Amino acid sequence: MNNSKKITSALISVFSKEGLAPIVKKLHEQNVKIYSTGGTEKFINDLGIEVIAVEDITDYPSILGGRVKTLHPKVFGGILNRQDHQGDVAEMEQYKIPQIDAVIVDLYPFEKTVASGASEADIIEKIDIGGISLIRAAAKNFKDTICVSSVEDYVEFLELISANNGEISLKDRKRFAAKSFNISSNYDTAIFNYFNQEEKLPAFKISETNGQELRYGENPHQKGFFFGNFDEMFTKLHGKELSYNNLLDVDAAVNLMNEFKGEAPTFAILKHNNACGIAQRETVQQAYMAALAGDPVSAFGGILISNVEIDEPTAKEINDLFCEVVIAPSFSAKAQEILEGKKNRILLIQKEITLPSTTVRTCLNGVLVQDKDNITDSAEILTHATNNKPNSEELEDLLFASKICKHTKSNTIVLAKGKQLCASGTGQTSRVDALRQAIEKAKAFNFNLEGAVMASDAFFPFPDCVEIADNAGITAVIQPGGSIKDQLSIDYCNKNEMAMVFTGTRHFKH
Repeated sequence: MNNSKKITSALISVFSKEGLAPIVKKLHEQNVKIYSTGGTEKFINDLGIEVIAVEDITDYPSILGGRVKTLHPKVFGGILNRQDHQGDVAEMEQYKIPQIDAVIVDLYPFEKTVASGASEADIIEKIDIGGISLIRAAAKNFKDTICVSSVEDYVEFLELISANNGEISLKDRKRFAAKSFNISSNYDTAIFNYFNQEEKLPAFKISETNGQELRYGENPHQKGFFFGNFDEMFTKLHGKELSYNNLLDVDAAVNLMNEFKGEAPTFAILKHNNACGIAQRETVQQAYMAALAGDPVSAFGGILISNVEIDEPTAKEINDLFCEVVIAPSFSAKAQEILEGKKNRILLIQKEITLPSTTVRTCLNGVLVQDKDNITDSAEILTHATNNKPNSEELEDLLFASKICKHTKSNTIVLAKGKQLCASGTGQTSRVDALRQAIEKAKAFNFNLEGAVMASDAFFPFPDCVEIADNAGITAVIQPGGSIKDQLSIDYCNKNEMAMVFTGTRHFKH
């Protein structure tokens, strides 16, 4: 059974004319009758090709400033009629409705208009009505009509009609229908999310049309995909394709380093979404060396990120380490040359863009959506819970440790000294276990914890953690507070001349 259908007529009405001319010329060459509107009609006329104005078949002009052009039974009847349906065929003849075998249409650039900061009036005018209706009609009737709904599909469509003299298979018509519904659903999602910024209806809609299949997912037996505009956020200078796990680690690195934007040179090394080393120093080289000292074992195969340009001396040090990804706002020419010496090492320049304000993850048979944790603990919000107040150096370290703690898996304890991560206990089921893990790790890498500080992502229900910290030499603690037994920890700190501050904000990261 031959399911191919030859295009004998086409409706063309597009916002963007880029790449359209070769298609129009090919259709004309194949004796296809072309219908069009407004600017597209003029464009086709200017090519010296005969075109029939939609008004000539509807006997109705474009009205309301162009808001209504194609919304007419003769247009939609031409698109939606079933050519193997006796009743449809009879009505087509009765009402003198022309057959339309192909619809080439795109949509007003709604998302670009919103992103440009345009006025609400301009944004509303970019909500396409005729175009979206034509797409839905043509895609629905894919058995008889082909719908080309995006400039990105022009080349493929031109190849199809050129190769088969205008005949399109049912398989190709259905595939183009899927592309069209992808366009229309994404468009409607963008419009809904624009309106729902204020309304806050309890509905969750997300649509990403930029999709990339990854080598595999979290493990080789799992398929993996990334949906998003990676190139909008990074310039990839060098290296292999990023994996699923690389992307998760890059996300963790970027979110952590955003806490230190605009500050002195800060360098972090991450492994499995957690910082295994981070330090702030006068130069980026010093910051890198101090971060590496935090855990040179875990740094192997890690993700590296800097909040300032990576220079030649730093690149020389990094080059001695096997690492997957290096991220920075820029690289000096010499640094880039050095780091590109390893074939697979991925180098990313991070661009300035606004990240989403919500986080999304699958859960059970649905999704969990929440606001991002955008609170960064600062000196202004601290409550001094103990008689002993942290000195200036301790206060700086407390806030430094708090920023790291916020981006480390719960339950977590972070130990820091001199704006350097000494160690952290990550993802433990007990806060005491997290602290003990951190102390043991710090000692294993020869950190002297005398005068170090401790950050906790949640309150202490018992004084055991502050007692263990005190015995390890830690002199100051930052934690949210809020336990009904806070006083037990406060009393211990007062008795042992420790300083403890409350932030009032819990930073669980599950």
